[in-house]
Amino acid sequence: MNGKIAAGAIVVIGAIAGVAMYWLQVYAFYEEAAFVPGEEIKLTLIEGGQAEPIIAEEVTGIDSESSPIRFRACFRTPMTQAMLTETYQIYTGAVPNVAPGWFDCFDAQAIGAALERGEAIAFLSEANIHPGVDRVVAVFPDGRAFAWHQLNAAASE
Repeated sequence: MNGKIAAGAIVVIGAIAGVAMYWLQVYAFYEEAAFVPGEEIKLTLIEGGQAEPIIAEEVTGIDSESSPIRFRACFRTPMTQAMLTETYQIYTGAVPNVAPGWFDCFDAQAIGAALERGEAIAFLSEANIHPGVDRVVAVFPDGRAFAWHQLNAAASE
């Protein structure tokens, strides 16, 4: 009888720990991203290399102080891909990070596939927004756009 109680206690404790770890990873450390009005999203100019604000509408985002690569944002811009490519630095090797399922405007697999097909174009938003981390923005032809943080070459040194 004592063995059944001990085994049952182990199973219950394991289940509680599993639920707690899931909640901590998916929900606990995320918060709504804070944006400065009029400067929500920036892109880095080809000339001069300075980041400047672009027109961004309907901006929503998440962030976390626990990790510099947990930032994700979704927004719309009336700026065309043609205008953006003439003015701002293209980001090679962009790979969006998967967002929590509840942040449903950000689909990393769809964004990544669009980047591979050349449908979306990735731009450098801000280099080294945290040490070893760049902010990247992908813009679609219809004005949908997405931002995330990605490790850069300095992170692997």
